[in-house]
Amino acid sequence: MRLKKGDIVQSICGEYRGKQGKILRVSPTKQSCIVEGINFQIKHQRPTSPGQQAGRLKKEGWIQNTNLKLVCPKCGLPTRISKKKIGDKFVRVCKKCGEMIEE
Repeated sequence: MRLKKGDIVQSICGEYRGKQGKILRVSPTKQSCIVEGINFQIKHQRPTSPGQQAGRLKKEGWIQNTNLKLVCPKCGLPTRISKKKIGDKFVRVCKKCGEMIEE
């Protein structure tokens, strides 16, 4: 999986096309991420104690990795990622500008 927690990504399809956000959680088994400010879902909350208020909560939902592109910190454009071996470890490389993305 080439996206990591803390990366800035851009949505490339759907209702939130073109919006950018920071990755909050990553699930390699689901091949999806939770991104800040993208793919809001509404959860209906029932009061569980007498003083608690009920209502509708908006929170971010899972979005597939195929619908996201990493925003390169060097050139600022949404780009694909390749991996390059430097020494004995792999680093992520921007396909547009060729710069190494910090790990």
